[in-house]
Amino acid sequence: VFYASLHQFPHYPGTGQASERGHGEGAGTTLNCPLDPGTGDREWRQAFESQVLPAIEAFAPQLVLVSAGFDAHVRDPLSATEVSESTYGHFTEQLLQATGSTAQGRMVSVLEGGYDLEGLAASAEVHVKSLLDAPQS
Repeated sequence: VFYASLHQFPHYPGTGQASERGHGEGAGTTLNCPLDPGTGDREWRQAFESQVLPAIEAFAPQLVLVSAGFDAHVRDPLSATEVSESTYGHFTEQLLQATGSTAQGRMVSVLEGGYDLEGLAASAEVHVKSLLDAPQS
């Protein structure tokens, strides 16, 4: 199992530093990409493309589980980040493309967070649309 996370840091619950990479047999199987408050699409996409995608491609998953947390959305009252729904669609498309040869479209997505109903709805819509528009293997 490989786990990757993009998230605002520092933030509750205080975990998710880049140095937290797993321990014991799981050492190296966690990738935390903490982002500063105030960061938006450009910084989130850059972290996703330069850190998360290469790590996922190297791991070559046979199944992808997405904890679809949309609480980094610019409208979210609990976050101080400025991510737009288009970036969530971009993440979904890129993840499907990067794992296409190994996971062959096997992706499970579970709604996990988002506390502004308009931002949550817009983000979930673009995420699901990206899943539905993905080429079938």
